[in-house]
Amino acid sequence: MEFELDKAKEILRRTPATLNALLSDLPDDWVLANEGPDTFSAYDVIGHLIEGEENDWIPRARIILEQGEARPFDKFDRFAMYENSQGKSLGELLTQFKQLRSKSIRQLEQMNLTPELLQKRGTHPALGAVTLSQLLSAWVVHDLGHIRQIVRVMAKQYREAIGPWTAYLTIVS
Repeated sequence: MEFELDKAKEILRRTPATLNALLSDLPDDWVLANEGPDTFSAYDVIGHLIEGEENDWIPRARIILEQGEARPFDKFDRFAMYENSQGKSLGELLTQFKQLRSKSIRQLEQMNLTPELLQKRGTHPALGAVTLSQLLSAWVVHDLGHIRQIVRVMAKQYREAIGPWTAYLTIVS
């Protein structure tokens, strides 16, 4: 599928509601579980998505539009949520994410992006030259990847409980 801004926004708009429906009011057993050392729980993922709203997608889009390849993107701290989410409930994080995503969508719409602007390039610190279209596509895939991650981590909590069904339920493999 080719990138289309309106189709991308359909996913970006739905992510907060999807995560809220999946996670709100669940016990800690579901939302704090992870897959082992150096992996994210659902709680961690929401904090990570908040960091992205504040420091990744829209700020990088602005850099592309305003400075192009002349100024590399700031490095993104993928683990900043460990400190920044401390003391907050999952409900607070879900609300914060919803508010920030709504603001991000408004800012995205205010950019009045044209096909020409979507082809403007910026410089990723590790990947090199990227287009605005690629950045926005990555934002959508990032959301979907983390939704998948949350569901996988949750499913693995019942890996032993499902017994022989592990042969058919590959999400727990």
